[in-house]
Amino acid sequence: MSLKTEISFRLNGRAVSVTIPVTMKTLTMLREVLGMTGTKYACGEGECGACTIRLDGRTVNSCLMYAVDCDGRELVTIEGLKTENALHPMQQSFVDHGAIQCGFCMPGMIMQADYLAQNNPELSCEDLRRGLEGNVCRCTGYTKVLDAVTAVVEARR
Repeated sequence: MSLKTEISFRLNGRAVSVTIPVTMKTLTMLREVLGMTGTKYACGEGECGACTIRLDGRTVNSCLMYAVDCDGRELVTIEGLKTENALHPMQQSFVDHGAIQCGFCMPGMIMQADYLAQNNPELSCEDLRRGLEGNVCRCTGYTKVLDAVTAVVEARR
């Protein structure tokens, strides 16, 4: 029998309360309890970045974090970036630049790229490459990803 607890937090701008096993990972809670399937499960070891979300404004690998640690905090998933009527500028730039291939790694890649762009208005290509090192993509070759992020950074200047 698994010990359960209730936690409350903000998810994509709205208040959420859930009862979960204390050993449940944040990624599992997002996907299986809350239906936020945009955040992907890939390696389960924090090595690929497919599960990247924002927690209190910083990016984290949700596969490594226990869901109970979300209590009282602010989470943003890929679903929380878009508005009701449009994609977020980073999402749209990835589409416009053909940076999305199979799409599996893209939610985490977009979350990390937007975090980098928001927190460094003078983001250089080298800074971007280093900042995306924890996000693995086997389809794009990264050139189109770098182009997409650079376009957003330049538009924000």
